Amino acid sequence: MTIYRRTVDKSKLNRSAALPYDLRLLDFESAMQDIYDFFYDVNLHLTGKGLGRLEDTLRKANLSGTVSDMLTASVAAHSRTLVQNRYHNGHPDLLVRNLYPNDSAKAGEDGVEIKCTRKKGGAVDTHGAREQWMCVFVYRVDPGTESVTSRPPLKFTEVYIGCVALEDFRRNDRGELGTRTATLHADGVAKLRRNWVYLDPD
Repeated sequence: MTIYRRTVDKSKLNRSAALPYDLRLLDFESAMQDIYDFFYDVNLHLTGKGLGRLEDTLRKANLSGTVSDMLTASVAAHSRTLVQNRYHNGHPDLLVRNLYPNDSAKAGEDGVEIKCTRKKGGAVDTHGAREQWMCVFVYRVDPGTESVTSRPPLKFTEVYIGCVALEDFRRNDRGELGTRTATLHADGVAKLRRNWVYLDPD
């Protein structure tokens, strides 16, 4: 069996999802498909040279960060109203076009923060609790039960988007050298899950 290209299952999209900033289900579908196409192309090339797949090469945190950055760029490319935040490590990742000078904001209020995680349910660490529209993509990677060319490719299993508030977070204690983070608590995650965009856990 060879590397194969995964496709987004349109039947798993939530036609009743409430989407901000004129986002469309098509924007999410297209962004996920862009990632699938990218991994297919790259992994076809890598395995053709006898190398491991990209998912096997990158560390988990690096893979999540890479996929998150790619999703941000892709959603921006397909969206009618949102653009990438040009401020390095600015917040949120996507801004309303032309609302901020040079589409750049250190801490903007209008836009969408993009997160990516392997954790089922969408509970993901953030750098700080704040009121925001947050979109979480959950993905799955085969742990290595099959040969490199037989494993199923990376798959998005859940996508959520919701407007969360300060009180929806819990602060995480870290050691002296750690960076303080915040995560949606149980009620906050439940709030986010209510507005699911895509569910394909099988």
